[in-house]
Amino acid sequence: MTNGTTAYDDLDETDLAILELIEADFDVSLETVAQKLDLSKSAVHYRVKKLKENGVIRGVTADVDPLALGLEMVAITDVSVSHQEGYSENIGEDLMAIPGVEEVYYTMGDIDFVAISRVQTRDQLNDLIEEIVSIDGVNETSSKFVMEEFHDIRNVSGNLTQVGRELILDS
Repeated sequence: MTNGTTAYDDLDETDLAILELIEADFDVSLETVAQKLDLSKSAVHYRVKKLKENGVIRGVTADVDPLALGLEMVAITDVSVSHQEGYSENIGEDLMAIPGVEEVYYTMGDIDFVAISRVQTRDQLNDLIEEIVSIDGVNETSSKFVMEEFHDIRNVSGNLTQVGRELILDS
């Protein structure tokens, strides 16, 4: 789990523009970024290096199409648990360790965790749900099945609201 701290004290408008370009195309060259932002290639290199060192850019990955691997079934599973000391971290880690689980969120409200899973078959999904239920402390689950996905590209910097941008730039 994260400790809730912010890491944007030194970000400026140029850093945000670089992040937007890199997120839109992880394979974009520094030269292209430099041209689009009217910066030198070395200035872009320095800023990207700083963004990596500060943990803003956590890595560069390929965007693999899950459908190309037959991973067509997506389930959103609500997980209710027994509340014991350290349960959120322990159960969250146990959920993430299950093959097929892509994301886990610890939530507040009637549900304790939400797990997003992607598998190829109903049998795989049944096995996945059985693994979730077998975790010590899990009381019950309720799953919803995705019929259609409307977005599949995570674009963190591009999804910032104007208020969010101002919060970052004013820090």
